[in-house]
Amino acid sequence: MIRLVATDLDGTLVRSDGTISGRTRAVLAAVQEQGVEVVFVTGRPLRWAEEVFELVGGHGLAIVSNGAVVWDVSAAGPQLVRPIAPDVGLEACRLLLEAVPGSTFAVETLAGIALEDAFMERHPVPAASRRGTLEEIFDGPAVKLLARHEELAAQEFWDRAEEAIGHQVTITWSSRSALLEMSAAGVTKASTLELVCADRGLSAEDVVAFGDMPNDIPMLLWAGASYAMADAHPTVRSAAGRLAPGNDDDGVARVLEELFDLAL
Repeated sequence: MIRLVATDLDGTLVRSDGTISGRTRAVLAAVQEQGVEVVFVTGRPLRWAEEVFELVGGHGLAIVSNGAVVWDVSAAGPQLVRPIAPDVGLEACRLLLEAVPGSTFAVETLAGIALEDAFMERHPVPAASRRGTLEEIFDGPAVKLLARHEELAAQEFWDRAEEAIGHQVTITWSSRSALLEMSAAGVTKASTLELVCADRGLSAEDVVAFGDMPNDIPMLLWAGASYAMADAHPTVRSAAGRLAPGNDDDGVARVLEELFDLAL
């Protein structure tokens, strides 16, 4: 019996134009009315995830920054934070620079993003965001360490980084460009979702999960039932037990309608 729905956002629940359809909104509300909790499990930092928090209801939780933060939506505060310590992060950056020259870095905290001067962000950042040297921006615990390379493909960058620093941090990626997302060792969407479920007396068999990119793979492998989106990364389609229609076709909603026998 499904008692919790865990879904990624971008490329999964959210359409390519950045919206969430009325159909999906109605389905999520109907699922929650049946007493089933919906938890967003996203790589988004808090500042982006807040845009859709109303969809998990006033009582909901969201797991953001690839598992580094469990955010209590009703209390508007963190329930759990699993950060990278500055000394660990700085050493990881040093080793990655040795292995892959040309890497640049940014740091996400609950307060926002700070970027190296050379880091070329593809998305708008708040006007007050700090820029500086690596030592200047990594001056406290980070919920996510970002590394970008302007010449390598995403898979090659991940492979080389994993060899160099995979023993120190958890590395994944969810972007089409060579942008790596690093969490503290052992911190993934899956490991944090497992902690959230344990607090509720739930096991993996009580969970259905949805995702589309490599950062979703641990969660999809852990959940009792898992769906990759139709246009998901090939490694994700291989890892998931089932295939859902694409995000632009309301894939999550269509699967949930079937699983919960909804006629909306």
